[in-house]
Amino acid sequence: MTDDARTGSSGGLSDEERLAQLGYTQVLARRMSAFANYAVSFTIISVLSGCLTLYLFGMNTGGPAVITWGWVGVGLMTLFVGLSMAEICSAYPTSAGLYFWAHRLAPPRSAAAWAWFTGWFNVLGQVAVTAGIDFGAASFLGAYLNLQFGFEVTPGRTVLLFSAILVLHGLLNTFGVRIVAFLNSVSVWWHVLGVAVIVGALAFVPDHHQSASFVFTKFVDNTGWGSGVYVVLLGLLMAQYTFTGYDASAHMTEETHDAATAGPKGIVRSIWTSWIAGFVLLLGFTFAIQSYDKELASPTGAPPAQILLDALGATAGKLLLLVVVGAQLFCGMASVTANSRMIYAFSRDGALPYSHVWHTVSPRTRTPVAAVWLAALGALVLGLPYLINVTAYAAVTSIAVIGLYIAYVVPTLLRVRRGDDFERGPWHLGRWSRTIGVIAVAWVGAITILFMLPQVSPVTWETFNYAPVAVLVVLGFATTWWLASARHWFLNPTHERTLAREATRAGVGARTGPAADAAADADPAAGTGASAPDPADP
Repeated sequence: MTDDARTGSSGGLSDEERLAQLGYTQVLARRMSAFANYAVSFTIISVLSGCLTLYLFGMNTGGPAVITWGWVGVGLMTLFVGLSMAEICSAYPTSAGLYFWAHRLAPPRSAAAWAWFTGWFNVLGQVAVTAGIDFGAASFLGAYLNLQFGFEVTPGRTVLLFSAILVLHGLLNTFGVRIVAFLNSVSVWWHVLGVAVIVGALAFVPDHHQSASFVFTKFVDNTGWGSGVYVVLLGLLMAQYTFTGYDASAHMTEETHDAATAGPKGIVRSIWTSWIAGFVLLLGFTFAIQSYDKELASPTGAPPAQILLDALGATAGKLLLLVVVGAQLFCGMASVTANSRMIYAFSRDGALPYSHVWHTVSPRTRTPVAAVWLAALGALVLGLPYLINVTAYAAVTSIAVIGLYIAYVVPTLLRVRRGDDFERGPWHLGRWSRTIGVIAVAWVGAITILFMLPQVSPVTWETFNYAPVAVLVVLGFATTWWLASARHWFLNPTHERTLAREATRAGVGARTGPAADAAADADPAAGTGASAPDPADP
């Protein structure tokens, strides 16, 4: 890895100048430090959320051996994906993130199409990961309320808690980037200290611990498949779902100082620090299991909560469960932040229905308030099938992994194809760029297929993995809109030039977009250019 401003095209430029060079005008408030940028991604990865909300899935799908070794292997492969993304983020530090990268790296004739579909997969993944995080928080909050107040946990009540948490996170993000940045910074220490306290308690308080053989070699298959290899592969979902959301550092670059280096460093640091913290956390919980069958069938619906109770006693167990719930709430808040920035950027280029609404920015807080609430509403819709489908949560996490990782890897694939023609930013991988990129592409191709497959046998309407349905619905909608309309205007410099002329004649300020540079170069009279139109606007 190299951090050398002399090798990048952005060397010597201010953040605002580099953003303008990429075709955008500074609108969002640039108040985040490098640590705050890292904190957003670290908070969204949130080992206290991802690892523990899917711990039940891991106990059934491979057991301790897959929980432990799956984390090690998936963490390594995720680091390759993150390194490749970070290099591209340094070259193009904008909130548009992945789809903008795809547009810049693809062949000119097909650049808009690559960007369009990358953006839609990113939106799907962002919404699904927000749903997964806040639904997990609702499940653990329900477990705490059950233990403390006798609150009966039912699908309906879990969905009500889920809705309330989404509203809370929408309100927090409405108040502005400063409070969110502060809470994300608090979240880093909450996670670090929380993991340390929980693992320390689980290591020293219980009289009984599992053996190393149990933790590292015990295999469990409660899926009904009876195929060890298939179950092991399915079990990787627990770790891979946890390692999502670190593209947040890219989406927050328009609000971060020294974005061309802070953004990529935020991506990579969030992965390797989470990799270490998560491994320690999983070892702590798995060694502390008192009775596998009892904790698997916990009436709370959350085996980690039962492990804390059985290992530490009621009082200490419930207190540490609150630490977990707090971490999950921090995580969901940060996810809504990143999700809203993606929606804001994508709608700024006209790619969402009613884009004129979603890219509006509050003049008081300088945050995209409408995008915040769209992110929350989309997450709620994805979580509602839990009312009729007992495996809905695993499906939501699969959707998050599939959507996000396809969007993560498309720019990397295009960057590998570009070879030496890629113009690096100040942070890059040097001679390792191609090798790391190829590994990342191969890994994402494998997990995309894997996590669309059935997770439980026999497959019924109650156990059906609806991840492929959600992916196909979004892909079908995006394809239809592309063929019917968007291919004529999305990120099209010619169309942007026309819009800029019309805006100038009408005396209206033009919006900027990623095709603005090309439009202005082709027709200087067009001014700064305008972003793509909003054909769905009434």
